Amino acid sequence: MKLFEYQVKKIMREFGILVPRGEVFFDLEQAKNHLEKVGEGVIKAQVLTGGRGKAGGVKIFSNPAEGFELAEAILKMTIKGEKVQAILIEEKIPIEQELYLSIFVDGRIKKPVVIASKAGGVDIEEVPEEEILKLPVDPLIGVRNYHGNLVAQKLGLTGDLGKQLATLLINLYRIFETYQAELVEINPLVISREKLIAADGKMTVDDDARFRWPADLPFNEEKTPLEKRAEEIGVSFVELDGDIAVMANGAGITMATLDLIAYFGGRPKNFMDAGGGANAEQMAKALDLLISTNPKAILINIFGGITRCDEVAKAYLTVKQEREITVPVVIRLVGTNEDIGVKMLQEAGVESFSSLREAVIKAVELAKVGGDN
Repeated sequence: MKLFEYQVKKIMREFGILVPRGEVFFDLEQAKNHLEKVGEGVIKAQVLTGGRGKAGGVKIFSNPAEGFELAEAILKMTIKGEKVQAILIEEKIPIEQELYLSIFVDGRIKKPVVIASKAGGVDIEEVPEEEILKLPVDPLIGVRNYHGNLVAQKLGLTGDLGKQLATLLINLYRIFETYQAELVEINPLVISREKLIAADGKMTVDDDARFRWPADLPFNEEKTPLEKRAEEIGVSFVELDGDIAVMANGAGITMATLDLIAYFGGRPKNFMDAGGGANAEQMAKALDLLISTNPKAILINIFGGITRCDEVAKAYLTVKQEREITVPVVIRLVGTNEDIGVKMLQEAGVESFSSLREAVIKAVELAKVGGDN
């Protein structure tokens, strides 16, 4: 689960990390009163997605009237499909240098890793590898002063700034441990008037560790309406930005299907894992959900194990009988009761594939011609 910036900064403040003075507002009228008091500052859209700065969700204002105009505009914004829920109004601080600092869980080595760079203020993915320090942390030891000294040296911080960095890093790791975080990031970490200040903060916590979260940590709903509907059906679903809707049974086979679609020049519209034991009724509901997304093609890829191929065929034919399916559907069936499922589809005049490669190529072709049957 991701946290909003204002939530992250509240936690950082409680753990002794300096952040700019600021207040969050969900109501424009309340924001107006605050703007008249502060006069100038920075307005930041509060969304759980990235890229808000490039989208115009972060603005500097120099007087209350300008601030009110910007606040009103930002509160009406939608950034990467997410409506702005609140604005954070902060003081404008002088910036002498921008740095990058984060701690994240590296699943490959199964340890927390400290990431630091002098190139703050930009996406860390854009920074050359040689300009990034990656420092694995033994979870049995945690972050110590010597970690801070190494990071300070990499960032070119000496004297009091180096000591501040060491303390800040220890406190950041305390947040990381306390809140069962997958990522805690400060970008940029700025040097301002001989102080290190977290000008921005991001934090992702582990949903599976929710029972261990501190009681004061709020729960932010990140699922879209479609993802909530899929959850009610009992399937795993994530919206993507393509035009080929996908249903498969198992996370691995679903990811492989998405990769193949991309390999052959297509664009998947979603990730849908119908699970290993979905029945015909559940599969029919899942298929109905896919149809409602208005894709250019639908690809159903089933490797029958617990989920039988005849149940999948029955689900598709049920939906086909109940409503007109105007989008082309490509079905690949292999495994348990494959012969029964294929025969059911053939008797209804529906073609099926045994080769995933052929099925994907067909789906991509159909999507490229605009979904014509």
